[in-house]
Amino acid sequence: LKCVLHLDGNMTIECADLHFLSIGLCIDCNACLVLQVILMLTKLFDFNLNSVTESSLWRSTDYGATYQKLNDKVGAKTILSYLYVSPNNKRKIMLLTDPEVESSLLISSDEGATYQKYRLNFYILSLLFHPEQEDWILAYSHDQKLYSSVEFGRRWQLVHERVAPNRFYWSKMGLDKEPGLIHLETTEALYVTCKLQNCTDANKGKPFPGYIDPNSLVVQDEYVFVQVGNCPVCSRRLYPYEAAQVHPDLHVISTDENRVVAAVQEWNQNETYNLYVSDTSGVFYTLALENVVSSMGPEGNVMVDLYEVAGIKGMFLANKKTDNQVKTHITYNRGRDWRLLQAPSKDLRGNSIYCVLPYCSLHLHLHVSANPYTSGNIASRDSAPGIIVASGSIGSELTTSNVSVYITSDAGNTWRQIFDEEYAVLYLDQGGALVAIRHTPLPIRHLWLSFDEGRQWNKYSFTNTPLFVDGVLGEPGEETLIMTIFGHVSHRSEWQLVKIDFRSIFNRRCTEADYQTWHLHNQGEPCLMGVKRIYRKLKPTSRCVMGKTYSVSMTSGPCDCTEADFECDYGYERRSDGKCAPAFWFHPSSMSRSCTTGMTFLNSTGYRKVVSNNCTAGVSVEYTARRQQCPIQAPKGLHLVTSEGTLTATLGTNVTFLVFLEEGDGARTSITLDFGDGHALTYSNVSSIEDGIKHIYKSVGIYRVTATGENKLGSETAMLYLHVTCQLEYIHLSAPFVAVRNKEVNLTAVLWPSQVGTVTYIWWIGNNTEPVITLEGSIACTFSREGINTVTVQVSAGNTILQDRKTIAVHEYFQSHLLAFSSNLDDHNPDVAEWRLDVSRVIKNSLIQATGVREDQLLVTVLPGLPTAAEFFLLPDKQLTEGKPEKSSAHLDQLSEVLLSALNQNLVQFTLRPGVQVTVYAAHLSAAPLVDTSENHSGSAMLMLLSVVVVGLAVFVIYKFKRLLSLSLCLTVNLLSRKIPGLNVYAQMQNEKEQEMMSPANPTEATPSSQRDLVHSLEILDTEFNSRPIGKYAL
Repeated sequence: LKCVLHLDGNMTIECADLHFLSIGLCIDCNACLVLQVILMLTKLFDFNLNSVTESSLWRSTDYGATYQKLNDKVGAKTILSYLYVSPNNKRKIMLLTDPEVESSLLISSDEGATYQKYRLNFYILSLLFHPEQEDWILAYSHDQKLYSSVEFGRRWQLVHERVAPNRFYWSKMGLDKEPGLIHLETTEALYVTCKLQNCTDANKGKPFPGYIDPNSLVVQDEYVFVQVGNCPVCSRRLYPYEAAQVHPDLHVISTDENRVVAAVQEWNQNETYNLYVSDTSGVFYTLALENVVSSMGPEGNVMVDLYEVAGIKGMFLANKKTDNQVKTHITYNRGRDWRLLQAPSKDLRGNSIYCVLPYCSLHLHLHVSANPYTSGNIASRDSAPGIIVASGSIGSELTTSNVSVYITSDAGNTWRQIFDEEYAVLYLDQGGALVAIRHTPLPIRHLWLSFDEGRQWNKYSFTNTPLFVDGVLGEPGEETLIMTIFGHVSHRSEWQLVKIDFRSIFNRRCTEADYQTWHLHNQGEPCLMGVKRIYRKLKPTSRCVMGKTYSVSMTSGPCDCTEADFECDYGYERRSDGKCAPAFWFHPSSMSRSCTTGMTFLNSTGYRKVVSNNCTAGVSVEYTARRQQCPIQAPKGLHLVTSEGTLTATLGTNVTFLVFLEEGDGARTSITLDFGDGHALTYSNVSSIEDGIKHIYKSVGIYRVTATGENKLGSETAMLYLHVTCQLEYIHLSAPFVAVRNKEVNLTAVLWPSQVGTVTYIWWIGNNTEPVITLEGSIACTFSREGINTVTVQVSAGNTILQDRKTIAVHEYFQSHLLAFSSNLDDHNPDVAEWRLDVSRVIKNSLIQATGVREDQLLVTVLPGLPTAAEFFLLPDKQLTEGKPEKSSAHLDQLSEVLLSALNQNLVQFTLRPGVQVTVYAAHLSAAPLVDTSENHSGSAMLMLLSVVVVGLAVFVIYKFKRLLSLSLCLTVNLLSRKIPGLNVYAQMQNEKEQEMMSPANPTEATPSSQRDLVHSLEILDTEFNSRPIGKYAL
């Protein structure tokens, strides 16, 4: 639908409606201008399905007067997700399909008129076009792979796997060693450079040795930034690399004009940042402005209230927080000097405004919109130097209420109020005309137009029906007098596109007589950044068209250097009298640290010329650094760190040590590095170890690593203590199965490997809610009450925590006897915990059936290892023997005789599986005597673990009783023991199980509530037996 409206006989307005939106759905629109073509991608989003169900591609060849739907040329059922235009050739278009439907891209080389479709074998998440080569593209996939194309997407080649999101960059043409180099950060936090079409391991570059902090790589213009542990932020110009000594929480704001502007949040700041500027190397930074206000962006990014004015080099606006008040400041010399903004003398209605500096000033909102189709709070253009339009308020501080719109035509020296509400202001015809549209959630039908830099505004209607404005598209930007407004009549209506052509308002092109000269100044001072600048700009009274051929004309003349052209050098701070003096932490002599005897260096005067300042003569000699001979000095300020910035290393891996020398002749200072393990290396000079020194440790331990720098004038030493560790794989808690009440028990945690480095042991014993923490693997404890107690130990080694748990039965009296078996049982013994658990239960049942002993008086456990052995335990009947030790002894003797008699008569048998009948015998060893509480008995009623040999072995067992067992074991135990009187074993109380990776929380949750819950296998430590390798059992 096309309609033409004529307003006042002067302005032509054309509108096009896209009937695409259904009730209950919303549409997303991406539009871009390609020469005289407008391409618009619309997407239909179904909130019920939470996905895009339809898309349409629209094309206009007449600046938006009419649109043609191109769905038949891209595929009627194709769902498009993104539209890209080559930044170097506007005729080349790329469309991406919705990856949830298909993974393809469509390419056009004729401004979007026709397309070719190409299938992809990966899903594109983002694209990065080369800044100069129109056909070079990088594509990042959903599985963290980076691909490259040199044919505008027609063919792709894998560059690198495991690339960090948004951490890949094109090389800087003319600065990198070769074109087509790619800078990227891997998911392993390594900084790597790759060749475009040949990224092999042999061709990969590693500009920075070792690891960097994750998501810290930034490549901007000719600078590369990485953040690395001890080296707070490292930057380099391409090439070479140097380290910048600045705060780690740094955000790069700009890198133009051969210097870096960065925002740093100090330890005492929450919502503000300090602004720093660098020298041309990007290495040395000085403070430019403190406490600049910040906020969080929509994607969680930090947004600093700093605005660089377009068209005038060195001019910035910033919002600074002072005494809890936010005030706007302006600088004309890249942060060397700042001042408040003078408020307008009159308001919009001509009334006088009483506002006296510094108590009252003009304050501006400095947020710039990330959406190219909506306006931010402030705007300036390169084509209109000196004109700034911004929303703000007048008073003692910046407020969000009573916001008005202000304009300056002389680069911030004077301001005028143009609207008393918020408006979006657009530049047309190179700034020769300004268009204002009201910022409001309500529908509107008017816009305002000014031809005299905002002094007078004319009101026009652009639609008969009020329109909710969603955005404005300039075609192509501020160079023409054509714009398109898109929005909707109601929240359930179709999109409305309104094309406005202002060309009919003008009847002539501008001539030389329509221009005037304008002198840039700062409150009357014409010398800014060392030059006087004179611009040619349109007279406010001229009403003519400048057109696309217009270019900003500026002449300049040099100024004599003054103190104002110099800022404080690195390490110096400006005092209250305006002079630069060394900061308390800075030693001026350290600036010669990289000096070589016989060479020269620049000795700072405390000042440096502001970057891009072009002043000459004057006080230049007085303030410029002086070249001097390098002093001969002893080494001083020697630093030793690991490349990862940590004090730990893994056994058997390369450790890279970095050695830095602050002062001294590096070329004549030898470096000796003693690794602390009997090995040492000596290098003739510091420069020979710039890439670090690698070493592999072969034993776990804590090593004192020492670096010594020495020349003929002296020496300097630095050291660090390196913890070399290996992965803790398995732990085993060695504990007695039965303990005597009130007698000391030894608990031991056995590790595999036995030496893993610094280890912390956390013990939970019984019902204690607080753990005992030790650095030793053994601990002694006592149990005061009879019953079942759970002991849990957690071992923390590095980032690993492993746990084991055992239960201990505590009794006053008991007897125990060893059992042997017919040899056929050994053939079916896989020597795993759960097999022993089941067999223990079967043996117990067999003993009960053969003797009639009560279940609560008999405990049985099968012992680890081969030949198969077991032990049974007899407990007295508490109802008969309570408080009567002599009755306990007699009662247990009677039970023992009954069981031994049945065993000696071969009455105890069980069927392991069909055809396998096993006989249980009493071993030919004397039974342990009754345990009493006399002092003659040792307090440790357990056997000491003398020798543990640990191997890793996976055992998979299927057997007939009831379980398919899959258990990873890495212990073969070789035990040498002796019988200790009173040692009893409860076969159903011991936990032999897989180790758990867990946090040390609620260790007693698994404590059984009854004896029947304690059906766990046991490991006996008081029996001598031989172990054999465990076989592998499978289905």
